Amino acid sequence: MTENRDIRIEVPVLARVEGEGALELSASEGRIDTLRLRIFEPPRYFEKFLEGRAPQEVLDIVARICGICPVAYQMTAVQALEQAFGVQASSHVMHLRRLMYCGEWLQSHALHVHLLALPDFLGFDNAIAMAGKHPDAVRRGLRLQRLGNDLIRLFGGRSVHPVGMRMGGFHRGPDPERAAAVLRELRSALADAEALVAFTASLPLPDDEQEFVSVALRHDSEYAMYAGRIVSDRGLDLPVKDYLDHFRESHVPHSTALYAHLDGEPYLVGPLARLNLNHDRLSPPVRSALEATGLSLPSRNMFHSLIARAVEIHEVVSEAIRLLEAYRPEEPAHVPTTVQAGVGCGATEAPRGLLWHRYETDAAGRVLSARIVPPTAQNQARIEDDLKCSLEAFGLHNDDDALRLRGETVIRNYDPCISCATHFLKVRVQRR
Repeated sequence: MTENRDIRIEVPVLARVEGEGALELSASEGRIDTLRLRIFEPPRYFEKFLEGRAPQEVLDIVARICGICPVAYQMTAVQALEQAFGVQASSHVMHLRRLMYCGEWLQSHALHVHLLALPDFLGFDNAIAMAGKHPDAVRRGLRLQRLGNDLIRLFGGRSVHPVGMRMGGFHRGPDPERAAAVLRELRSALADAEALVAFTASLPLPDDEQEFVSVALRHDSEYAMYAGRIVSDRGLDLPVKDYLDHFRESHVPHSTALYAHLDGEPYLVGPLARLNLNHDRLSPPVRSALEATGLSLPSRNMFHSLIARAVEIHEVVSEAIRLLEAYRPEEPAHVPTTVQAGVGCGATEAPRGLLWHRYETDAAGRVLSARIVPPTAQNQARIEDDLKCSLEAFGLHNDDDALRLRGETVIRNYDPCISCATHFLKVRVQRR
């Protein structure tokens, strides 16, 4: 079989991703002519739902955008609204928010690494088939995911669509006895988290170097999660409020999700982008575990995203232990808040990458307008670029099944959250 054959591949439903999407491509003469990552979920109009809503309603509604990353949406919304109202959370509240966010990174990354991505690199169709030969890996993933959910539940009352957050902090702080129990679980999980870094680095990941722009938050003193400035590896460095000065969203005919570009170019957000830009902010034990793998940073191999997620699992388990050990239940779990007319922007690092919110409010604190840019929408143009580069490097002489699997593996490597990406659609109709 030669690369000069005409190829048309359709993947009508992508497996092991959140939401529903499809892949279509055609190629000839050894080159891909057209490639479309189709997102066909109906738009969900969350920005319109938020108009006229009070601040607490906003926090409850945005949690419903994603069942995997509800904390990210709540954290980003509360950050933006507090900025609009001139509210400054206490350092204690900020520590509690970071602690809860650790839980979301842990459960999301553990799910992706062990149940969604790992079958691709160990030669299985799904995690159930993989469990027969690699039961320990599956058990480790389930343990870490459960622990992440326990950490979210400690603050939110439940792990899916948590309800514990409020303006200025939390309705109440974690119960000391339950916090102590979660701390014991975290200490027990530290060995699992460290071993996972070496395990992912030992996998037969494809050697597929590409050029791309990494974008993430960067904080002065910590591995960026809840706060920071927006930076890139091409010299971008700006406050969160200036996001729209450089980033633009646009529509394409084949997708209900928006595509984002930085100064006209596709870019990457997510674990590998964060690690490329912030590996010097890792805690010393995590940095040592990373150095032991021999991985050179910054990396230009998108498949190193799997290692980056493992590194971040190690980081958040270590960070959660540190923060829980310093937890002071006698401190107030929230600060007093008042509402006013204003404009506020917020940005945090969801497990899948940079998440940006903007709200304009009236004098009663109700939302006049809302803008939400999720990470998967920001990655879509990069995913399509990656697919073209990766499939051509893989070799179009391979049979259709091999090409189809490689394409799906590339997409799953980004851990796309398709439902998040379809929250908004501006409809334009042309009639003749």
